[in-house]
Amino acid sequence: MRLLLVEDTADLADSVLRALRADGHAVDHAPDAATAEAAMAVADYACVVLDLGLPDRSGLEVLKARRQAGDRTPVIIATARDQITDRIAGLDAGADDYVVKPFDLRELLARVRAQARRGQNAPATRLHLGELDVDRGAAKVWRNGEEIRLTAREWALFDALLGARGRVLGKPALEDALYAFDASIEGNAVEVYVSRLRNKLGAGVIETRRGLGYVLL
Repeated sequence: MRLLLVEDTADLADSVLRALRADGHAVDHAPDAATAEAAMAVADYACVVLDLGLPDRSGLEVLKARRQAGDRTPVIIATARDQITDRIAGLDAGADDYVVKPFDLRELLARVRAQARRGQNAPATRLHLGELDVDRGAAKVWRNGEEIRLTAREWALFDALLGARGRVLGKPALEDALYAFDASIEGNAVEVYVSRLRNKLGAGVIETRRGLGYVLL
């Protein structure tokens, strides 16, 4: 999934970025409100993790502005502000979840996955696709009861196709699922990962629509 982390504390941002990317997500990082707003204006995110104490503008103001503009992207506030009044203000401003620093990275990852699934209108975490059983919450796949090991980027591409099951996703959309803004994109990366997925999941799972993209059957 394509995610946005809005956090100005460098060491914390680095830790969260590593954890999210290791979990198979493409993550952009914004150290301030201006960068966050610019990123959200041009990219579609499955979820935004938003700090409130940003150097140039309150994260709460950013959230209110996005909601007033009609943006319904799931937002998790991650902040050191732990008063009940802060929580209420964040949720009333349109946040979908609220976590207090210091937080456990594993819990944050689970909350991100849950919010992103809700944003995709796909609350069910367990899916059955022919010979495949999929647990999106745990990022695991089984074929005829045997677990199939997917790399982080293989899962990211597969999860993007799962979220759009039955609809064709073009190469740019799949590249968005694989890479953040600052990543170097290999020209044939999507084709390579689709080929790897077919080898692992079976040839009949992902169909190529020539000139359009790929669709999960």
